[in-house]
Amino acid sequence: MIHAVFESDSGTLCTVSVKGHAEFADAGQDIVCAAVSSAVQLTANLITDTFQEKAEILAEENHIKISLKEPEKGNASRLLEGLLTHFSFIEEDYPGTMKIKLTDYGGGKNA
Repeated sequence: MIHAVFESDSGTLCTVSVKGHAEFADAGQDIVCAAVSSAVQLTANLITDTFQEKAEILAEENHIKISLKEPEKGNASRLLEGLLTHFSFIEEDYPGTMKIKLTDYGGGKNA
């Protein structure tokens, strides 16, 4: 299962961490893993290259994390909102392949 954890600070998304495999199909044939990987890569590239927002991108085997440095500025947080919406549709369309968690630090993490 793919685990996506979105973190917000007072309602502003600031981090997403995605780990795991969907196990919808064999490796190389898994459309859920491909969709999630592509969406995360696109979001990271839009944030850093297109919008030139400050972010830390961590990419490891089966794990990618995007952490916004200034989530209250620009459009990077809105891109994470779009990724959350996209993941919600994948979770709904392919039950059992993805779990989404949303945590709000309410002024503690980025304050």
